[in-house]
Amino acid sequence: MIVYHSSNRIIERPDVEHSRMYLDFGKGFYVTKLEEQAIKYTKKFLKKGEKAFVNKYDLDDDWKQKYQVKSFDSYNQEWIDFVTANRLGKSVEVYDAVEGGIADDTVFETMDLYISGLINIEEALRRLVYKKPNHQICFLKNEIINNALKYIGATEIKKQ
Repeated sequence: MIVYHSSNRIIERPDVEHSRMYLDFGKGFYVTKLEEQAIKYTKKFLKKGEKAFVNKYDLDDDWKQKYQVKSFDSYNQEWIDFVTANRLGKSVEVYDAVEGGIADDTVFETMDLYISGLINIEEALRRLVYKKPNHQICFLKNEIINNALKYIGATEIKKQ
């Protein structure tokens, strides 16, 4: 499977150590199978006047059978609880990788309201029920990156 990673640089040798904390699925290397989503995400770099790249990788088709992977098929209470815990820096169950929807702008707004206590879980779920999850995979351990992810190349995205 081909997957993509947005960055302000070319990343031939990704790793977990250079990742940020408090993201949806924890500190890890994030990719998506949706090229359009990766291209859209480069806008944050371009807005800051930085270069923007979509890095392309080949992910082994059988990677899920080799590692402990948590998959979320929808925005549900389990996903909300998992993302909330990660964003607050609370320890959560450990996996080798996590796959599921990303908290984009509209989903993030609902998550912020829920985390801050301004809406309850029922209201958060009501707001998310019709949202079609986009896609992200977070590799939480370098072992998967080293054994199942092969760098193909990168495309620089220019400001339009």
